[in-house]
Amino acid sequence: MTTTTEPTSQPIAELLFQADAVPMSTDPATIKSWPAAAEQLAAAPKYWLSTSRASGRPHAMPVLAVWVGGALVVSTRPGTVKGRNLDHGGGCVVTIATETIDLVVEGDATRMTDPERRQRAAAAFAAKYDWRFTLRDGRIHDDTLPGSPEYAFYEITPTRAFGYGADGLTATRWRF
Repeated sequence: MTTTTEPTSQPIAELLFQADAVPMSTDPATIKSWPAAAEQLAAAPKYWLSTSRASGRPHAMPVLAVWVGGALVVSTRPGTVKGRNLDHGGGCVVTIATETIDLVVEGDATRMTDPERRQRAAAAFAAKYDWRFTLRDGRIHDDTLPGSPEYAFYEITPTRAFGYGADGLTATRWRF
């Protein structure tokens, strides 16, 4: 299994706030690198996923996720609210909080269908969480649960991200 925290191309990193944003830092030296932020994103133990219902109402839930090939991959049962929301629109927000940075990642989610990519994601879930999925008949299952329920993997490709420093005074925006 090969995973990377590097996106296929580097996003543009810039200060989130301009000169009139006192007390926020406007010093370009405080801009965080995307590889450092992606490393934190990959290592996070838990994530918050926010989606929109068909009615437009928000929905947020904690999820487990893995970083595979420059994208975050979440798993859920297809019939759950978050699964239906991701199938309906795909736009979502993922957030994490660490001791060094808080991240807000906006992205587009698509259901993963490529067998090789699904295998890589399953291997990443096994390595990170010891959560083992079985891929059979073109479907993803958790055979450790009664009835071997079906799951789906959703690949979230970042479109924009925001990082806030632990000091509460620094902020970086990345545009992909």
